[in-house]
Formats: sequence, structure tokens, C-alpha cells
Amino acid sequence: MDYKLNNGSGKLCCKGCSRQDNKLNTYDWLADIPGSSEESDLIEVQFKNTRKGYYRNSNGLKLEKGDVVAVESTPGHDIGTVTLTGRLVPLQMLKTGFKPNTEIKRVYRKVKAVDMEKYEEAKAKEHDTMIRSRQIAANLNLNMKIGDVEYQGDGNKAIFYYIADERVDFRQLIKVLAESFRVRIEMKQIGARQEAGRIGGIGPCGRELCCATWLTNFVSVSTSAARLQDISLNPQKLAGQCAKLKCCMNYEVDTYVEAQKRLPSREIELQTKDGTFYFFKADILSNQISYSTDKNFAANIVTISGKRAFEIINLNRKGIKPDSLHESEKKPEPPKPIDLLEQESLTRFDKRKAGNDNRNVRKNENGNRNRPENRNRNEKVTRGSGENENKNEGENRNENRRKPEIRTRNENINKANKENVSKNDNENVSKIEGGSRNENGNVNRNRRKRRPNNKPQQRDDKPQSEKE
Repeated sequence: MDYKLNNGSGKLCCKGCSRQDNKLNTYDWLADIPGSSEESDLIEVQFKNTRKGYYRNSNGLKLEKGDVVAVESTPGHDIGTVTLTGRLVPLQMLKTGFKPNTEIKRVYRKVKAVDMEKYEEAKAKEHDTMIRSRQIAANLNLNMKIGDVEYQGDGNKAIFYYIADERVDFRQLIKVLAESFRVRIEMKQIGARQEAGRIGGIGPCGRELCCATWLTNFVSVSTSAARLQDISLNPQKLAGQCAKLKCCMNYEVDTYVEAQKRLPSREIELQTKDGTFYFFKADILSNQISYSTDKNFAANIVTISGKRAFEIINLNRKGIKPDSLHESEKKPEPPKPIDLLEQESLTRFDKRKAGNDNRNVRKNENGNRNRPENRNRNEKVTRGSGENENKNEGENRNENRRKPEIRTRNENINKANKENVSKNDNENVSKIEGGSRNENGNVNRNRRKRRPNNKPQQRDDKPQSEKE
């Protein structure tokens, strides 16, 4: 990107930027594209204050932003500063409403020392000329105010800018001015806003006036824009330096109109068991409405959201009166603070690791309880045999080594196994010595359950004496 120090401002700036003390600056965003300045021979030239003109570079001069040139005028020539070149000039002409059938004047040359001397002499006479012309207009009883005078670059012509509320017949004034100043006279009527733009100044926002920097089209401003934004109708606060309504009041009207659609009408009253509430004020952008128990002054002010107001209105239409305006209105929970520095902490993974370990411990405990071995252990206990007892004792030893809780549980199981085994042995002895048929049948069934693979039991037909 091409940077330079000498573009008229004496400061470091980009090629697309223009003088910072010029009004209605235009940023040339196509200036750094190669060949952009060669695609069009039209240039934009700015004169005193906000007056601009478009000229044709018929001589093929290498012109850039900030160059001071002498252009064609009627009569003679005028001196101005180049503010725009290249491909963006035709687009700017369409934006400003330049008529295509209008004859485009041409650029003569870059200024010389002689041209600048005449230009400075003409500019030095502008203030004295304005003061004298005001006196002449007052002597002729003309209801007009001459706000500014601009001399042409060669000093052969002077433009008088005036403000008037009504139509003024200034033919006699032109004759008197031509005889007094010996120049060609041109009268231009401007409004109060254009005058403020030409003079310039600082607005209440602390920045330079919009009309003096970038605003070209002056749209009418009405007091309805202030009402829509709930601005107090105080003329001293609503008026700008031009004594008219501020142009910035039109900037946010559309946003306020859109936001007001989410609020109920101000004429609707809210009925509750506590009483009747009337509209008092509204914060349009935050969607908050304040209601009062009295129409004329603030009493028992209650502020609710627009959504809650619509809910109460719908309940009132159904004949229902809520207990209060704040009923069933949930307060939003404050957002939890986010530790932005946690991602830089070296111990940020320790908490997650500890949490995973605790989950694994619980998972192992649940797994041990739900194992098939532990689930079937009670079934094996009822079968009670020496082999099962040894097997259970071996399993219990292994389990006892793992968890203390399982160890205590297994000790109880072993104790139960021993009791069941001793009980079964006593029953078997009593059954062999003599018992009822039902008891023998039970013994046979128990033996059949203890045999592996469910093989049928072999009957022994020998008498009891032979067995002994």
C-alpha cells in the first residue's frame, strides 16, 4: 500500500484518504487497485466548504488526491482541491444526482505560483465583503441574511449565500453589490442546516457536526421522532446549532418503532386484586414498563416486562385478576462466572481425574455385587456339600483379599454354610437309622440334586443288615 506524507494534510495517511480538514470527505476504497485511476478521466474537485464539482481531465494530467488544480469556470478559472479520482467518480456522480446531459467542464492545469497569489488575494476579501453586503441588504429593507461569501479563484466572480424564510426580490441588491465590489455577482439561497454545515462546529455529542463532515442530503425532522423515542419535548435540547431539530433524531427512529411493537398500548389498564394500575413510563429498548396506581402522578411504581404485561391483559379479558403484577414472573438466574484463566492452569485436569476415579470405584462395587458368582452363591449354599464348602471358602478368601465389605459378607455366608452342612449331616444320619417314608423320599430328592449331571439314582435292594 502506497503511503505518503504530502497529500495536503502534512500527516501520514493512506492514498485513499483525503485532507482531514476538508468537509464531506470521501474515502476512495479503490485507490490502491492498480490501474483504477486510469479507467476514468473524470475527477471530483472540492472548493470552499462543501461546494464540489466534477471535471474532465482532458489533458491527461497525473492527478492524485490532495492536488490543487485550476479548472474551467464562467468567467475565468477557479482553484480547487482534487478529492476523488478514477473508477469511483462516476459512481459518486450517480449518487449525488448529477445529470448526464450536463456539460462537463475541463481541468486546465496544476496550480502555479501566480494562480495561488491571485487566489489568496481573493480569499482575503471575503469577510469584509460579507459585512458590507449585510449592511447594504439592511439598507434596502430586505428580509434576508447573507451567511457567507465565496470568491472565485481568479477574483472575477463572487457567490453570495443567503438565508430567507420568504421569497426575496434581490434585483436591486445585485446592482448595488456589482457597483460596490466590481465583480460578477451570483446569489444562492441555502437553508439553516446548510449554513451550519458551511460554518462547522462541535455538537453536544462532542464530535464535529454531521452536516459539516459527511451528511449531504438533509431529510426533514419532525417532533414525532422525539415522541417515538420518549424524548422530552424541550426545544433547547432538541434543537441543534442551526436552531432546527437535530438531524441525529432520525437515526434510531426505526429501531424504536420496531421495539415498541413488543409493548402493549399505553391506554390499557391492568386489573389485579391489589387494585388498578395505569401506565406511567416505558423503557422501550429494554422492554420494561412502569405502572402506577394513580393516573396523574407516580404512586406505588411497579416495573414489569412487556411479556408479563401481555399475560395480565389476557387474564383480564377472561375476567381473571392476578394477585399482583409480579406473580408467576420468574427471575432469571444470574449466569455463573466463567474462569477464563482455568484453561491456562496446570492442574485443570486433576478434578476430572479424581471424578473419574470415584466413578470407577462405584462401578466396581456395583459390578462385584452383580457378578453371577455372587448371585448364585446363595443357591449353592442350600445344596451344602464338602466340595461346595471348600470351593466357597476358596472364593471367599480371594474376595476377602479384594474388599473388606465383601470379606465380612463372605464370613457370614461361610458361617451359614457350616450350619447347613452340619444340619444336613444330622438329618441324613437320622434318616438312615430310621425315619418315615416321607422323610426318606426327601432324602432321596436331596441326594438327586447333589449328584452331577442329574444322573438317576441307583436303587439298592439289599436289606439293611447286609449293608451294615
